[in-house]
Amino acid sequence: MTKEEKAKYIDELVADLSGANVVYLTDTAGLTVETVNNLRRKCFNNNIRLKVVKNTLLAKAFERVEGKEYGALKDVLAGQTAVMFSEVGNAPAKLIQDFRKGNEKPLLKGAYIEEAVFVGDNQLSTLISIKSKEDLLVISLDYYNLQLKMLSLLLKGKVVKLLEYLKRSKKEHNIKFFVELILN
Repeated sequence: MTKEEKAKYIDELVADLSGANVVYLTDTAGLTVETVNNLRRKCFNNNIRLKVVKNTLLAKAFERVEGKEYGALKDVLAGQTAVMFSEVGNAPAKLIQDFRKGNEKPLLKGAYIEEAVFVGDNQLSTLISIKSKEDLLVISLDYYNLQLKMLSLLLKGKVVKLLEYLKRSKKEHNIKFFVELILN
């Protein structure tokens, strides 16, 4: 690879890293071409980009990305490294776990997810359990929906009490009742 080709490759990696909030580093050494192609296909089907990289060039790209600190990920750049880029934080972890049902690899070297750094294959189960933004949104919406239902039931009860009072008193206005209504 010429110096110009390396510079261009680093620029491409910087662009990829700058645009990604989910980056996994994996070890795919020893996998056959057929197995790597199957992994690429699974990645493609799960909206994950897989890119085999040169460690020294990736280390330089890490240094050039602005606004992101990859910390200990630089320390895992040894041997063969394949980078997975995704929009969903736990998608590559789930794919790795599923793929390893029939293969020993890929092994997780490390991951960068929304400013957090995870190092080592022992972090795979932690990464699988991370909720996606969509999952968190659904949980939040469910919570707010429950709160609205509870408020609706509470208000409905107060309205029923008010209507009962108005039926009883017809034209009589009793401030004490309204105070009780609000406090109860």
